[in-house]
Amino acid sequence: SGLTPAASGGIYSECVTVRVTLRADGGEWNRVLVHDCVEAEANAVVSASFSTTERSCSVSYKVPDPIPHFNLSVNQSSKSVSVTVEPGDDKVHARWCYRKYAPACTAEDPSPPITIDSSVSRVALLNIPYLLPCVCVQVYYDRTDSKRHVKCPFLNQSLSDVGDIWLSSEVTLHESSVTWSSPCSAGDLELSASLCWRRQEHLCTPVLNSTLQEMEDGADLMYNTSAVDKHPQMCLQFSLRGGDHISCPFDADMSSWDVAIGPGRKSVYLYLTSPVPATFSAQLCVLDARGCSPVGPVHSVTTGNNSADTTMNVPLRLVAEEPCVQVWRSNPVLHGRRVLCPDYTHNRWGVYAVAALVFVVIVALLGILTQRLAKIGAAGWLCIQEPVLLVCTSERSAHISAVCSLASILQGELGAKVHLALWAQSSQTQAGTGVADLGPLPWLYGRWEAVREARGKALIVWSPDATRTYVKWREERARMDQNEGEVEDRSGAEKTRVEVEEDLKLNGRRLWKCKKEKAAGRVKSCEEKDWNIQRESSTVIAPVFTAALACLEGALQEGKGQGVALVYFQGLCHRRDIPKTFRGVPRYCLPQDFRGLIQELGGMRRLTESGTFRWHCWPRLLSKALSVWLAQRLASRLQTLLLPRTQWKRKTPGPSVASSPEATEEREPLRGAPRRAEAL
Repeated sequence: SGLTPAASGGIYSECVTVRVTLRADGGEWNRVLVHDCVEAEANAVVSASFSTTERSCSVSYKVPDPIPHFNLSVNQSSKSVSVTVEPGDDKVHARWCYRKYAPACTAEDPSPPITIDSSVSRVALLNIPYLLPCVCVQVYYDRTDSKRHVKCPFLNQSLSDVGDIWLSSEVTLHESSVTWSSPCSAGDLELSASLCWRRQEHLCTPVLNSTLQEMEDGADLMYNTSAVDKHPQMCLQFSLRGGDHISCPFDADMSSWDVAIGPGRKSVYLYLTSPVPATFSAQLCVLDARGCSPVGPVHSVTTGNNSADTTMNVPLRLVAEEPCVQVWRSNPVLHGRRVLCPDYTHNRWGVYAVAALVFVVIVALLGILTQRLAKIGAAGWLCIQEPVLLVCTSERSAHISAVCSLASILQGELGAKVHLALWAQSSQTQAGTGVADLGPLPWLYGRWEAVREARGKALIVWSPDATRTYVKWREERARMDQNEGEVEDRSGAEKTRVEVEEDLKLNGRRLWKCKKEKAAGRVKSCEEKDWNIQRESSTVIAPVFTAALACLEGALQEGKGQGVALVYFQGLCHRRDIPKTFRGVPRYCLPQDFRGLIQELGGMRRLTESGTFRWHCWPRLLSKALSVWLAQRLASRLQTLLLPRTQWKRKTPGPSVASSPEATEEREPLRGAPRRAEAL
């Protein structure tokens, strides 16, 4: 026979030649041609037979239907199959399909076949929507009704990912059954189905021992659901090769009973509703990886004919964890258990509320205790026993108010005995001991000596006015020494004059400027331009401060300066306003250094029987807290005093001389206060 290829698109056929050979009497073979060409299509049978007196013979030939040969390469990540044909083949077609019913290969939505011309390219790429175990590839010649050559790459292999099986499957709900179908034959997938209770959108708690009995329905799977609790949250969990897929096919109107849960005292209440008489059971369970493991006894109740709620009480005794409750209908039996978890956060919020209330009460009591301890000296932990002499150095109202506030805190809160000339201007407390009775200078000298003998402290509250007063006082002292001839060592006088000139350069520039302005005939003084107010002379502050300067100088010359300290207020003075002559005297900036000042005054020490100082943990912590609280109170008072002054400066119209670089006094900003003025 000979091959006669059909044209493209035609049916494959062959030209079959039939020859008959006979043997002659002489023994030679003679060929007899019966038919030169018999046209036969694929799968056709050509038969030839003859008969003689001696023998008969018959032969047949079936025309084959050729198929192309090819190789496959699968890429599971991209869901594609590469097809490679052998060289020299005619044009062939390739396509993918799902083999659900062997040996047929079908595709619900087949894509057009891809033509492979081996003379151009021997490779074609097929993209498959779902990479399933039954996916196959068909390759056939470009002829009419050509035979398909089918290969299934996963026939003897397994897929690493079964996600496409769930995506391509379908669950159909019937009256008493559920059908699971897939493009592949479900009988070859080893699929199982069980019940689970969906508590959240992506969380379904498995119901223990609830595997459904499967019934084959051709190539699909069917499960009997006639005795299943058809609640919308009762779902089917399909499992295959370690992977799960959840399907919830039941509607809300299919449920035959209902239950609600409510909290109780060490128990939970179940409110059951059923249109028909039935017995319901409940049991505590603890959630874990396998589901809700039952704990404790089973509780049962039977509902009546009416549709009213039936209450079941499930105790929570002897259960350490926060359990849930699984409820099911036990008679008539319905498979599937509903898992209900009480809202324990409601109880926890109550505990949190009580804890918060207790915390607030404790904080309030601590605040009250701290305030009372501060008023009585903190029961000896924060108390100043030595007397304190306060010297005011300025007649400005803000400075005087700040000094009085400091004196009130030292005496009222810390129990110190404070001597202040402003408080002692009258003799109402003790007869003959007031400033008006003794005079400013005797009063100051007497208090200075008394405080020194009692090992107390003299606090000079420095101010910019104090700097100017000090400069004038030094000039007068130097001039008196020169006129009266009391200074024996001229070199010492020259040294004093040099120190005075240095202090004048640092702190008295405005004084020299005022002198120049007065010499030029200007009316207003420097102080009047700086503060823009009219000041009145004081009969107490200036002489008391002058006497304090003399006492301070004498104490420094005798080496007894440890009983004196300099204090200045933030916002009212700067540490550079203090002359360099007093660089060895301790200085404190209030309220920032208030705790250090209390320690300097002896308010943070505690004596033992042996007379040595000892720190105790709790008194030390409480003393620190009290000192911080008192510093805040002082800062608040200073803030109140400084705000009116700041607002007055803002409201003053026109240019101010004090705003010039020569007349501006640099002040430290007020720190440590609860509120902070914008101008500071």
